[in-house]
Amino acid sequence: MLNQGDQAPAFELPDADMSIAKLSDYQSRPLVLFFYVRDDTPGCTTEAIEFSDLENNFARLGCTVLGVSRDDCIRHGAFRDKHGISVRLLADKDGVACKDYGVLVNREVDGVMREGVNRTTFIIDGQGLIAHVLTGVTPKGHAAEVFKLIKEL
Repeated sequence: MLNQGDQAPAFELPDADMSIAKLSDYQSRPLVLFFYVRDDTPGCTTEAIEFSDLENNFARLGCTVLGVSRDDCIRHGAFRDKHGISVRLLADKDGVACKDYGVLVNREVDGVMREGVNRTTFIIDGQGLIAHVLTGVTPKGHAAEVFKLIKEL
């Protein structure tokens, strides 16, 4: 797991429209990178909608919000369109960014051990350093909590 003060790992991931997003695209301004479990699940939907609702507030502070899950681009597009999500959703199908950021965990699902994402948010400052790590996130109210932290940067 990454800690406050660590260099944020570089990533290159496609979004719902197949456009590539890279960490280097966001140099010199803060970035919120929230890792979530799966598109269209109750908690993940709440989290993505709340970040979308506050997206203009984040933008006024020069901050971009990106969501990352292991779902593919097509599923991201359907999720975005169904719920009116405006934040950019990145597809980490192979789990490379999830591994680099240390958010993968093993969980028992229906009696079978499976690798999944531990809901985690990273706030990355304009120098590419991790300013905050929030793990085990409760989706409801999380975006507002992150916004308060961004205002303090």
